[in-house]
Amino acid sequence: MLNKVRTRLKSDEGFTLIELLVVIIILGILLAIAIPSYLKFKDRANVAAAKANVAAAVAGVEAYAADNAGYASLTLSKLQTSYDAGIKNITVVRSSATGYCIESTVGAAVWSKNGPGADIASGGC
Repeated sequence: MLNKVRTRLKSDEGFTLIELLVVIIILGILLAIAIPSYLKFKDRANVAAAKANVAAAVAGVEAYAADNAGYASLTLSKLQTSYDAGIKNITVVRSSATGYCIESTVGAAVWSKNGPGADIASGGC
């Protein structure tokens, strides 16, 4: 079998149209399988990243509330400078003396937390 391929490659004949079409069809089938799998993987990764961003910020927000007797005037820059420089990719949508709402957007995934009592949920504030 390998000898046939070697002699075929050494000759000046090249490949037939049928052989080229078969290769193109096989590549098309492989791409039809691979691209949707990749896109689903990417979407799951964005959701996980957005959830993790919000969860990582909650500890800093609660520490801020403990130090300042509430959530009033909470900002991302105050969280990063005073509590945790690793808090990234979140937005403080609103803050008051008794509550807050933070959200994270990664790709098309948006997750948020209305604090202090609500769970992390899909969607914005």
